[in-house]
Amino acid sequence: MLDATVERNAYGRQIDSAIVEAETKLEGGPLEMVYIRAPRIVKTGATVEVLAERDGFPVLVRQQHILAATFHPELSQDRRVHKLFVDLVQSEQNKRR
Repeated sequence: MLDATVERNAYGRQIDSAIVEAETKLEGGPLEMVYIRAPRIVKTGATVEVLAERDGFPVLVRQQHILAATFHPELSQDRRVHKLFVDLVQSEQNKRR
């Protein structure tokens, strides 16, 4: 469904888990990103919008109504990724009405 190629556990084993703050295309400044045995997006298609990167690789992407992250937004207090997801769902529901 998502035009992307992913490399499993690319950031290392569970012991290599990390919390990183990085800039994104989301409003509100740097975003806290929690990585636990995270995959790496190594390639994206032309219609995939990259919303955030780590070490030059996409970590938050959107393709139409699909949203994907290689980190765990549910483990952060920052709810911007959740808000974006809800906004995408509502937008899709409005299109179907």
